[in-house]
Amino acid sequence: MSVVGFDVGFLNCYVAVARAGGIETVANEYSDRCTPACVSFGPRNRSIGAAAKSQVVTNCKNTVQGFKRFHGRAFSDPYIQSLKSSLVYDLAQMPSGTTGIKVMYMEEEKVFSIEQVTAMLLTKMKETAEHALKKPVADCVVSVPCYYTDAERRSVVDAAQIAGLNCLRLMNETTAVALAYGIYKQDLPAPEEKPRIVVFVDIGHSGYQTSVCAFNKGKLKILATACDPELGGKDFDEMLVRHFCEEFGKKYKLDVKTKPRALVRLYQECEKLKKLMSANSSDLPLNIECFMNDIDVSGKLNRGQFEEMCADVLARVEAPLHNLMEQASEYQLKKEDIYAVEIVGGASRIPSVKERISKFFGKELSTTLNADEAVARGCALQCAILSPAFKVREFSITDAVAYPISLKWNSAAEEGLSDCEVFPKNHAAPFSKVLTFYRREPFSLEAYYNTPKELPYPDPTIGQFVIQKVVPQASGESSKVKVKVRVNIHGIFSVSSASLVEVQKTEEGEEPMDTEQQSTPEKEEEKEGNMQTDQDETKAQGDGQKEMEEEKKTLPENEEMETSPEESKTEKKSDQPPQAKKPKVKTKVLELPIENSPQWELAIDMLNLFVENEGKMIMQDKLEKERNDAKNYVEEYVYDMRDKLHGRLEKFVSEADRDILSLQLEDTENWLYEDGEDQPKQQYIDKLAELKKLGQPIQERYMESEERPRAFDDMGKQIQMYMKIVEAYKTKEEQVRLRNLRNTIRSRNVV
Repeated sequence: MSVVGFDVGFLNCYVAVARAGGIETVANEYSDRCTPACVSFGPRNRSIGAAAKSQVVTNCKNTVQGFKRFHGRAFSDPYIQSLKSSLVYDLAQMPSGTTGIKVMYMEEEKVFSIEQVTAMLLTKMKETAEHALKKPVADCVVSVPCYYTDAERRSVVDAAQIAGLNCLRLMNETTAVALAYGIYKQDLPAPEEKPRIVVFVDIGHSGYQTSVCAFNKGKLKILATACDPELGGKDFDEMLVRHFCEEFGKKYKLDVKTKPRALVRLYQECEKLKKLMSANSSDLPLNIECFMNDIDVSGKLNRGQFEEMCADVLARVEAPLHNLMEQASEYQLKKEDIYAVEIVGGASRIPSVKERISKFFGKELSTTLNADEAVARGCALQCAILSPAFKVREFSITDAVAYPISLKWNSAAEEGLSDCEVFPKNHAAPFSKVLTFYRREPFSLEAYYNTPKELPYPDPTIGQFVIQKVVPQASGESSKVKVKVRVNIHGIFSVSSASLVEVQKTEEGEEPMDTEQQSTPEKEEEKEGNMQTDQDETKAQGDGQKEMEEEKKTLPENEEMETSPEESKTEKKSDQPPQAKKPKVKTKVLELPIENSPQWELAIDMLNLFVENEGKMIMQDKLEKERNDAKNYVEEYVYDMRDKLHGRLEKFVSEADRDILSLQLEDTENWLYEDGEDQPKQQYIDKLAELKKLGQPIQERYMESEERPRAFDDMGKQIQMYMKIVEAYKTKEEQVRLRNLRNTIRSRNVV
């Protein structure tokens, strides 16, 4: 079983695998551990990763990157509409209303959903992992930003499924970093002691995340998270691009933003300049040849000017930290209680960013983790914990709900909508709660985020959940319906089950059957929280309906749902002597079907179609690679043979044969760059066979001449060895004959 962690970043991706030696970040086919989050579409195939990155300038309209921010968003989303003007490639609306990417692929205009494009990237990462492990990869853990909403998380899970991956867990990036930090620590406090408090700050290319974690021996708990989804390395790149666009406009009279290709090149150079300024404070040049209209451009900048230019961006660094400490104050935590501040992410290398974070906490920042690879390593560790194939030190992980989740429903008792917050902000996750309703007919629940202003997302709706086949009791009273709501291991909310408790009365003196038919145990994800919380009845009865109650009982996660304490008492009374003269009661629990309608959910038939299409595209890429390899073999043979004909093969071919083969090689070379530029694979195989028909005999003669001296030497050595054996035999035979003669003479003398 493979154990793999995928860090799918905005700009770059990393793949970590678990092996016998520990966790290792593996390299791609270019021997680089960093794979660009980039997909390029061509007339015959797709290029993914580093190969796609090389086409950003030459095939800019059909090369997509930065698509991570489109997950789970409608095309009409104001955020998507605001981005359209700054993108080189085109966006389009999918039939479901979500965002799609429009490109030319296989010489046709295609619109791919964000799930499909992310699946393509995951397919490439899967291949990288399989090449490193030398076995198929299916199970994995994939990272997501901690600020992702329900719709965004479901979109990533769908993308993994399209890529043929079984995502064991969507792991928040800051949680993955915390796991990579804590699992190796040998000096953590004991479970009963005060925990060690560590703050993690992750500043990537497109997002800024922070979390405060409590560590004890064998466990970590995320206490609070805060973020700025719009702050990252790209904002600093944007400031540099804007600066040089203005400078080149004045200096060279160039309007850079009118030329997508020139703009892409400027972004690339500005990113390099930003990295150089992080390590150097002197003036640094920026030079681009043939930038626009065959004009070479140049400019220069130093770190001081850069920081002054980015003052507004840098001012946003402290806000999430203030928010984080406000949330931590609920646990009576202060800055003095923080053991360490661990910083990761590509943009964490910017000196002014580090300086502001260090100043806020009043302590030196810790950089013990690999800034780029920590998330992928944490994901691989989580995969190893969830996998039965690896024995890992026991380490429990309790994450936190990022945004408070509420349910609302139509209430006859209150003549309108009722609502209730089921999971407050920073509630432990994964977690389940059992809610009790009293109803005569099917009813629906709507889940939503109750703090829309905190969301980096325009729609607070999570989804609609209809509890079906609810019927009144035989007496006509409302039935008791138990609904189990859950934030699962991926951080996705769902109504996981519903059951109707049917109360049945028996005749006096008649022995009842089973007191209750309990629901089937439900397998929960490994390592999850083990509580279901019920509270007191919160709604009064009205019109035969008591709305919702949460009973005062904590149940193990893997056990059957139980009836309320009042029912249990009734069941015990059924064993009392018959003189009680009370009707006996039995209860039966019936599972109810639930119709789930999450916001922007990918339909099953559409998901299956995407899985099928991804398989076809993988096959097309494979066929195109084989075709290109066949073409390259012909080209390689032409150049190799031409050099050898006037080199080491010259003595082994007649002048007439050499002229014939040279002419054929030249014709083949011309054909390759003209009619043979785009031919089927078999055509190249036939061409190579045709050339080898003339070239192979020459090479065989050369090989024979090379091998003949060695063969003669070997034969001579063998002959000498046999001669020695014969000589030794003769010598031995002579010695035996002399010994026999000597013995004969000696015997005669005795006589």
